[in-house]
Amino acid sequence: MIDDGVRELKKGRTILLFDSEEREGETDLVIPAILTTPKDVAKMRRDGGGLICVSIHPDAAKKFGLPYITDILEYVGDNGSFKLSNLTERKGDLKYDSKSAFSLWVNHIDTFTGITDIDRSLTIREIGKAVKRVMKGEEVDFGEYFRCPGHVPILRASDNLTHDRRGQTELSIALAKIAGINPAMVVCEMLDENSGRALSKEDAKKYAEKEGMVFVKGEDVIDAYENFERR
Repeated sequence: MIDDGVRELKKGRTILLFDSEEREGETDLVIPAILTTPKDVAKMRRDGGGLICVSIHPDAAKKFGLPYITDILEYVGDNGSFKLSNLTERKGDLKYDSKSAFSLWVNHIDTFTGITDIDRSLTIREIGKAVKRVMKGEEVDFGEYFRCPGHVPILRASDNLTHDRRGQTELSIALAKIAGINPAMVVCEMLDENSGRALSKEDAKKYAEKEGMVFVKGEDVIDAYENFERR
């Protein structure tokens, strides 16, 4: 299914990406950021229901100067009687990983409230464009185009991608690299309104079949990325 998933992403189409039973056990809707439309955002919030985030390549995050949110809280430290550093993740806090990938939540400067399908898709596409520019070696002042806080969370992929962390953030960027497309990908968890949990793998597969979408497993992405690196 990897080849099918790569083909769909190259065409700007949405795929389903499952991480693993040993991790979150979640399926995400995934689409290239630079091609995301208001209809795509509407479909993600309606059929996915989770956070609509943008995963970006670690090199792009570094060039933008985007830290992990945990680093910001630790840097700010104490604020009067309240210690912001107490909000950072501690060992054992996350049941599925050692560290989350969250960076900043932003809106593009041309948005209004930032939350509508039109606004969020604009912010998402512009993040994709900014990533494309810096990955080509251009200088981009991130603060010239985006404001924080906003309505689009940015996820910073780990430096060694699937070697360090195997979340949807890293898996989606690994897929982008395999596909040879811009490494900025929208991810949105699929939730189950009946159980109150993540949509099961089986139900996600049924959804993929009904919608004519490709379902990709994280373990296959990892294998394909390792082969890609050896080329």
